[in-house]
Amino acid sequence: MRALSGDRSAAPLSYDRDVVVEAAGSGAHEPLHPDVILAFHELCLVRDDGEWFMGQLDADGSVTCWASYGSDLAQAIRCL
Repeated sequence: MRALSGDRSAAPLSYDRDVVVEAAGSGAHEPLHPDVILAFHELCLVRDDGEWFMGQLDADGSVTCWASYGSDLAQAIRCL
Protein backbone atom coordinates (compact mmCIF):
# COMPACT_ATOMS: atom_id res chain seq x y z
CA MET A 1 0.00 0.00 0.00
CA ARG A 2 2.74 2.48 0.91
CA ALA A 3 4.95 1.49 -2.01
CA LEU A 4 2.17 1.71 -4.60
CA SER A 5 0.82 5.02 -3.29
CA GLY A 6 4.21 6.59 -2.58
CA ASP A 7 2.80 7.76 0.77
CA ARG A 8 4.98 6.62 3.68
CA SER A 9 2.31 7.67 6.18
CA ALA A 10 -0.45 5.53 4.62
CA ALA A 11 -2.18 3.53 7.34
CA PRO A 12 -5.33 1.55 8.06
CA LEU A 13 -7.95 3.29 10.21
CA SER A 14 -10.50 1.77 12.53
CA TYR A 15 -13.88 1.47 10.83
CA ASP A 16 -15.91 2.41 13.88
CA ARG A 17 -16.69 5.86 12.48
CA ASP A 18 -19.38 7.43 10.31
CA VAL A 19 -18.73 6.86 6.60
CA VAL A 20 -21.01 8.18 3.87
CA VAL A 21 -20.99 8.48 0.10
CA GLU A 22 -22.52 11.39 -1.79
CA ALA A 23 -25.40 10.18 -3.94
CA ALA A 24 -24.85 11.19 -7.57
CA GLY A 25 -26.79 14.27 -8.58
CA SER A 26 -28.81 14.66 -5.39
CA GLY A 27 -26.27 15.94 -2.89
CA ALA A 28 -27.71 13.50 -0.34
CA HIS A 29 -25.48 11.17 1.64
CA GLU A 30 -25.92 7.42 1.90
CA PRO A 31 -24.24 5.48 4.74
CA LEU A 32 -21.53 2.95 3.97
CA HIS A 33 -20.61 0.00 6.18
CA PRO A 34 -16.88 -0.43 5.56
CA ASP A 35 -14.75 -3.38 6.50
CA VAL A 36 -11.52 -1.54 5.56
CA ILE A 37 -10.53 2.14 5.67
CA LEU A 38 -7.09 3.19 4.42
CA ALA A 39 -5.82 6.73 5.08
CA PHE A 40 -3.44 8.62 2.80
CA HIS A 41 -3.07 11.94 4.64
CA GLU A 42 -6.52 13.54 4.27
CA LEU A 43 -7.68 11.16 1.51
CA CYS A 44 -9.15 7.75 2.29
CA LEU A 45 -10.02 4.57 0.46
CA VAL A 46 -12.99 2.73 1.94
CA ARG A 47 -14.08 -0.83 1.07
CA ASP A 48 -17.78 -1.55 1.34
CA ASP A 49 -19.19 -4.85 0.03
CA GLY A 50 -16.05 -5.41 -2.10
CA GLU A 51 -16.16 -1.97 -3.74
CA TRP A 52 -13.52 0.71 -3.12
CA PHE A 53 -14.64 4.32 -2.57
CA MET A 54 -12.46 7.42 -2.39
CA GLY A 55 -13.18 10.13 0.12
CA GLN A 56 -11.79 12.53 2.63
CA LEU A 57 -11.15 12.24 6.33
CA ASP A 58 -13.17 14.99 8.00
CA ALA A 59 -12.07 16.93 11.09
CA ASP A 60 -14.45 14.93 13.32
CA GLY A 61 -12.97 11.59 12.14
CA SER A 62 -15.83 10.73 9.80
CA VAL A 63 -15.27 10.00 6.11
CA THR A 64 -17.17 11.50 3.18
CA CYS A 65 -16.74 9.59 -0.10
CA TRP A 66 -17.48 10.87 -3.58
CA ALA A 67 -16.19 8.29 -6.07
CA SER A 68 -16.17 4.53 -6.58
CA TYR A 69 -13.33 2.56 -8.16
CA GLY A 70 -14.87 -0.90 -8.24
CA SER A 71 -13.09 -3.86 -6.68
CA ASP A 72 -9.51 -3.09 -7.80
CA LEU A 73 -7.56 -1.66 -4.86
CA ALA A 74 -4.42 -1.06 -6.93
CA GLN A 75 -6.41 1.04 -9.42
CA ALA A 76 -8.00 3.03 -6.60
CA ILE A 77 -4.56 3.72 -5.06
CA ARG A 78 -3.22 4.91 -8.41
CA CYS A 79 -6.14 7.39 -8.61
CA LEU A 80 -5.24 9.08 -5.32
